[in-house]
Amino acid sequence: MKDHQAIPLGAAPLLFLLVSVPAGGGEARAASVLHFVGWKSEAPRVWDEAIAEFERRNGVRVVREVGPSSSTQFHDLLAQKLKNRDRSLDVFLMDVIWPAEFASAGWALPLDRFFDRAAQDEFLEAPLEAGRYGGRIYGVPLFIDAGVLYYRADLLAKYRLEPPRTWTHLVEQARTIVARERDASLAGYSGQFKQYEGLVCNMMEFIFANGGALWDQARLRSAVDGPRAVEAVRFVRDRIIHGIAHRGVLAYEEPESLTLFVQGRAVFHRNWPYAWAVANDLSQSRIAGRVGMIPLPGFTPGSGAGALGGWHLAISRFSRNPDLAWRFVAFMTGEEIQRRIALSTGRAMTRKALYRDGELLRRMPQLESLREVFEGAIPRPATPVYAPLSSILQRYFSAVLARPEIDLRRRADFAGREMNRVLDLLRREPER
Repeated sequence: MKDHQAIPLGAAPLLFLLVSVPAGGGEARAASVLHFVGWKSEAPRVWDEAIAEFERRNGVRVVREVGPSSSTQFHDLLAQKLKNRDRSLDVFLMDVIWPAEFASAGWALPLDRFFDRAAQDEFLEAPLEAGRYGGRIYGVPLFIDAGVLYYRADLLAKYRLEPPRTWTHLVEQARTIVARERDASLAGYSGQFKQYEGLVCNMMEFIFANGGALWDQARLRSAVDGPRAVEAVRFVRDRIIHGIAHRGVLAYEEPESLTLFVQGRAVFHRNWPYAWAVANDLSQSRIAGRVGMIPLPGFTPGSGAGALGGWHLAISRFSRNPDLAWRFVAFMTGEEIQRRIALSTGRAMTRKALYRDGELLRRMPQLESLREVFEGAIPRPATPVYAPLSSILQRYFSAVLARPEIDLRRRADFAGREMNRVLDLLRREPER
């Protein structure tokens, strides 16, 4: 998940002042103040202008709290507020992997009475489905992401190579180009293999491309110890990490891995769609105009698929202003605001109509091919116990990728048993 910057020091006292209204006119004032918790955007001016416009149109004030940098820490901040039934929280950003947990815990407000089927049909199905749990809808998609492969188009053309359709083909091409370029700073591959949620996304893409899975949602049993999954992990360890990748890749999240690529120090790079704008920005990239982007390869042609990512806007079940909160959610996920955010940040929209918008297609020609990628993106399994399962997977992947001497089969079995103990909780826990 892409990093965001830390909370400004001045935000906390501002929040305190605004929620500490005196008794007596407190209820009226509370009804005119909306509290929104998000992270700092890479284009804060667009958000500032959109929120100011919402305030003018509705005669209210939006108090913003900017969360911490990592999605894991941001999750923990929200979870703490929601556990405490913090009534100062109205609207929040929600990662596509959180709706099941937040719905099961009774933290997120079901939006069905606001967000009917006709309105839902205006959004791409993959991110919309990620917002559903137990037959109800808990989030409105704001951005969509899916893993894609970037490559040095100039280097592939120089050696008369077509973009790879399989991971094996990619490894062979990387070895060929690095050997012939005779550049000690050039690596074959850059991705996200640090121990964090992004590692799960990267590894899930290899495992699914090989016909495996992380776990069987219907049987509530681990699948990461299955032969297809283990074979895919072995390929990543032996052929990618200890074969063609930069030596620092085990410590990379999105920013570090992208920096390596835009410095011209990697032939192939896995990232989210926002990286296209950065890679082709002359002020940030040494390889602008020499980059290609395709869907991720598979282990056979056509078997590749990117992990579904992105963010929703959701409403706290404890909000005192659910109607006002919904007006804010509808405004921020509307066509105009999504168009502005896409043009400013390169983040992909979730509304179908915007993929037919002439101005957007002219300024972001990659959108046409991305829609196909988004529609085929793989969601991570929806479960209220996603966080502990992800933690187990992160530890397992990180250990076996970093240390080739570890018995992979044995470690996979251990991770599988740990996951089964967590999944067993769902057999005892009645769905809320």
